[in-house]
Amino acid sequence: MHFWYKFSTYLFYPFIPIYLFLRKLKKKEHPTRYKEKLSQINVPRGEGFLLWCHVASIGEAMSILPLIENFEQEEKIKKILITTITLSSAQVLQKKFAQNTKIIHQFLPLDIPKFVNQFIDHWSPNLSIFIDSEIWPNLIFHVKKKNIPLLLVNGRITKKTFLRWIFLKKFAKKIFEKFDLCLVANKETENYLKILGAKNIKNYGNLKFAKIKSNFENKLDSTFLNKIKNRKIWCASSTHLSEEIFCAKTHIELKKTYKNILTIIIPRHIDRVKTIFEDLSKLNLKIIFYSDWNQINDNTDILLINTYGEAVKLYSISKCVLLGKSLVESLRNDSGQNPIEAARLGCKIFHGPNVSNFTDVYEYLKSLGVTNEVCSPEALSQSLVEELKKDKINNKQIEEKIENYGENTLNNVLNEIKIYINS
Repeated sequence: MHFWYKFSTYLFYPFIPIYLFLRKLKKKEHPTRYKEKLSQINVPRGEGFLLWCHVASIGEAMSILPLIENFEQEEKIKKILITTITLSSAQVLQKKFAQNTKIIHQFLPLDIPKFVNQFIDHWSPNLSIFIDSEIWPNLIFHVKKKNIPLLLVNGRITKKTFLRWIFLKKFAKKIFEKFDLCLVANKETENYLKILGAKNIKNYGNLKFAKIKSNFENKLDSTFLNKIKNRKIWCASSTHLSEEIFCAKTHIELKKTYKNILTIIIPRHIDRVKTIFEDLSKLNLKIIFYSDWNQINDNTDILLINTYGEAVKLYSISKCVLLGKSLVESLRNDSGQNPIEAARLGCKIFHGPNVSNFTDVYEYLKSLGVTNEVCSPEALSQSLVEELKKDKINNKQIEEKIENYGENTLNNVLNEIKIYINS
């Protein structure tokens, strides 16, 4: 099977320029740095120990920040290479680490032998860490060919992904047995990886519960905060198609009780904001883009976020958060977004019936009384009316439980990784 996978990637090779060009037109690729996906690298490796972390998208990028903060303090580590696939995750990391000379960001090359060979030969990492569920066969095989330690950290395989791999069980075994260590996020993944042939599997919990040291709340502009200080605020995050209309209808219901209600909507993909703006405007709502927040006044209904990396800051001023990708029936088998960041900041979490990607996380938060499932704008509105009657959530015991869980997970994961750094 590996032969046929490799062969298929060679067949794709002549069409790569067209593929990337079309993605550029759709603004899904960086206008110039897309060449990094062809292993056209203009950054020198430098001397000394280089640790490489690969993540796919924003959620995974945020989950490794506690690890990166600790790796920065490791004297042995001279450079930290972070690779991503999506443009949005690259923008978040660029904003976070632009001035940090120890950290290098690159786009991961396409999983074609020529490109992955050039990439690994150039960077020659001393330790490679794949986050979550990023599995690229050609890349993995070349990493191990070079005898580079390979770790899967915060591994998470959904039932849908597992069922795909199980049809290719022999191929899956050849891939997953290459990992020297698999630190998984939940029991389900632990069981799946055992079946798929992984070795040295350990379960310390979900790294996404770990807290980063940066204080995002202080980064909100004081003038912006002053403009909204008298408003009742709730937030809808990682919304997908149709969920913004759901939020708008909820807002209209809420206005019957709270005239000063402000709804913040953070779309999962900000390239949709113009369409969202047009759709919500048809409901006679006053909408302001976050980039134009200085235009906010008492008549503003919706603050529509059109930049990446703002979610955590806005959770800090929101009492309640609706997590998207949970109300779209067509996404039932690939549903749910990570609620941990909002819960850690003391927000009450609302979600739709479809959260298959984060079942274990929602079950844990539900046991703490943090989450609530809703199926209609009326139901969400009624719940929000009750929550907004109270002061900003003061649930220190729950916040402490989440923080302790995350701290223990982080420490255990770091101890495991340091074995490979210091070996």
